Amino acid sequence: MNPDQNPLATKPVGKLILSYAVPSIIAMVVNALYNIVDQIFIGHGVGYLGNAATTVAFPVITIGLAIALLFGNGCAAFISLKLGENDTKDANASLGSMTTSLIIIGTLYMVFGLIFLDPLLNIMGATENIMDYSRQYVSIILIGQPFVILTTGLSNVIRADGSPKYSMSCMLIGAILNTILDPIFIFVFKWGVTGAALATLISQIVSFVVAIMYFAMKRTKNVHFERRMLKPRFDLLKTTTALGLSSFVTQISVSIVNIVLNNSLRHYGALSVYGSDIPLSAMGIVTKVGGIMVSILVGISIGAQPILGYNYGAKHFSRVKKTYQLAATSATIVAIAVWLVFIFFPEGIIRSFGDNAPEFVEFGALCFRSYQGAMFVAGFQIISSNYFQATGRPVKATFLSMTRQIIFLIPLIFIFGALFGLTGVLYSNFVADLSAVILSIFFIIPEMKRLTKLAKEQELAAA
Repeated sequence: MNPDQNPLATKPVGKLILSYAVPSIIAMVVNALYNIVDQIFIGHGVGYLGNAATTVAFPVITIGLAIALLFGNGCAAFISLKLGENDTKDANASLGSMTTSLIIIGTLYMVFGLIFLDPLLNIMGATENIMDYSRQYVSIILIGQPFVILTTGLSNVIRADGSPKYSMSCMLIGAILNTILDPIFIFVFKWGVTGAALATLISQIVSFVVAIMYFAMKRTKNVHFERRMLKPRFDLLKTTTALGLSSFVTQISVSIVNIVLNNSLRHYGALSVYGSDIPLSAMGIVTKVGGIMVSILVGISIGAQPILGYNYGAKHFSRVKKTYQLAATSATIVAIAVWLVFIFFPEGIIRSFGDNAPEFVEFGALCFRSYQGAMFVAGFQIISSNYFQATGRPVKATFLSMTRQIIFLIPLIFIFGALFGLTGVLYSNFVADLSAVILSIFFIIPEMKRLTKLAKEQELAAA
């Protein structure tokens, strides 16, 4: 197809963002719901110690997602750019290279995790009280990682291929099944955290089958899966992983932050009236609920990515600028709405997870109002970082992805924790969010001016 005849180049930007972002939001939220649905049912069926075990497991899940996004998001961004340049050969080859890489790396990740399970759980902050629960849950979650890693990578490509609704269905079917199986395994079969993990594993395998069917049934529109392209091309992997690096860094940063945060909560919680287990469990709820809200923002950015990449590759700079502005505005409105809920209704969110102990609800509400206190700026920062990834500037995208979690948050957890104890740990994220968005402004304003200049030069040349 001629690049100038593709709907990404001709359809109104607002309608395009809506058609791509809504399925992407649903897919991202559904992906985040796997763990949080487990946490809700475990909270009611096992208690806050079981919930704390899922908090410890969270870095395992985010590391797997980071691997998937390194290749999957990078491959999707590369495909969008290549389709804008009308180059389907390299687009197809990148799909094969990504698939083989994710199969190998996902399997190695599972094997490594199972061999070194107990040391990993200690590093992730498991206390003596929750070690058995953590071991039961994480061992099964690791078995599912090769499936969920490949599914996530393929769903990104399916969306870039022009099928955002099918991409969404890959995750949605698994999440619905997980929600059905969780209460059966936990309350009917009395399998506890093991049942929750098994429900997640079965659901992830089903999602994997749905993703594979898209290519097996030849439903593709622009890119095609060919066996001869399964041999990895390292030149393409170098390019695609560079484009996916910012997404990888974002997720790895989440994992590192969770490990640092869990250990800080364990340490400073033991010195407070709450003890170690309540802060671990409550913060797990806060970060996962926050993660769902961030998933909405990431869904908007992922939905905008094919539009940005295609039009940037086709040199339609005015459409690139308009896409960014609409995505950033939409994400900011959502972020402010979520922030208001966190500030005014945190107690209700905490109680929905099955434990109404006064000290547990009190600490959870404090976490929402402090740790998530600057959620209102998250949308702008996420969209700005993704913009540079979508338009082929991986260095800037990676740096912006690192600012909030690695450059600001982790040092602040150590500094504020040493100065103010448990309260300092909670407010570190508030300061990190504000610092990251200020830095993003310095990057995005010159970029918008550059796009305006390029668009005007095109208009003059056409005239």
